[in-house]
Amino acid sequence: MNKAIAIIAMALMVGGLCGTASAQTPIVIKFSHVVPADTAKGKAAEYFKKLAEEKTKGAVRVDVFHNSILYKDKEELEALQMGVVQMLAPTPGKFGPLGVKEFEVLDLPFLFDNFDEELKVTRGPIGQQLLKKLEARGIHGLAFWNNGFKQLTSNKPIRKVEDFKGQKIRIVSSKVVESQMRSVGALSQVMAFGDLYTALQTGVVDGQENPTNVISPTKLYEVQKYMTLSDHSYHGYAVVTNSKFWAGLPPNIRTALEAAMTETTDYFHAATVKENQDGLDAIRKSGRTQILTLTAEERMNWKRAMLKTHEEMADRIGRPFLQSIYKETNFDPAKL
Repeated sequence: MNKAIAIIAMALMVGGLCGTASAQTPIVIKFSHVVPADTAKGKAAEYFKKLAEEKTKGAVRVDVFHNSILYKDKEELEALQMGVVQMLAPTPGKFGPLGVKEFEVLDLPFLFDNFDEELKVTRGPIGQQLLKKLEARGIHGLAFWNNGFKQLTSNKPIRKVEDFKGQKIRIVSSKVVESQMRSVGALSQVMAFGDLYTALQTGVVDGQENPTNVISPTKLYEVQKYMTLSDHSYHGYAVVTNSKFWAGLPPNIRTALEAAMTETTDYFHAATVKENQDGLDAIRKSGRTQILTLTAEERMNWKRAMLKTHEEMADRIGRPFLQSIYKETNFDPAKL
């Protein structure tokens, strides 16, 4: 057991905030995540809080902890499994180390060509199949929050595949993303998001990947000279809760929270396109970062180079499962 998590767990239990409730006190849901409140995920967490408390008429209280206040990235899921927190929204690759490697399919580069393809997979039968796989790990999947596509920021212009060579790029913890960076000659560096701004500012890493609705509110563009509009990979979150906690809720409370999550997911999707465009406009207006747009040929060269990751990770993810997604999206590696 992580010592820091154990200490926090003890403090919360002493304070009576472990998610159980008497007739007089509300059920407390601690919703922890690693980005600031003014990001899309931060706003959605607050929106869920509002709806959950309204729909349960105060029987539930949601305490949202933004910006890694409670835990760094790698500690989140351990805390959830222990029941110290009741809700998280990590990136899909975080479930790979727990043995649910199928989730890592969503980290594959250029898996989706557009937002509609993202939604078709994550909000359809495949998405539900993925969420159900978490139950064996004591985690109950609630929803996918699709956040658009990643762009690449850097301190040197990156257009051609060879421009990646030797660049230290911060990534989320994911074997697939490590392979993606390796396929183009970059050096990947796993790092907590809360440490990223300073790492970019001091040159510990040279670049990073995120959608513009993350890059803009967190001011990462202030410490990066270039941003390449590449749309090279899905970015999103799987909203999850502790299975034992969820199963122990009164049925009417569960129903109300499910309705709140459905509305929040719709809210998140509706806001994502606008927020990514607003983020791009804000970055452009700042004049701090030069924005590069790939030609069709340059983007295709990225796609061909990163296709190596699909093959390298196919057995880890499961070839039949990967093929089922290819069929949904009309992705055909043979045509590249």
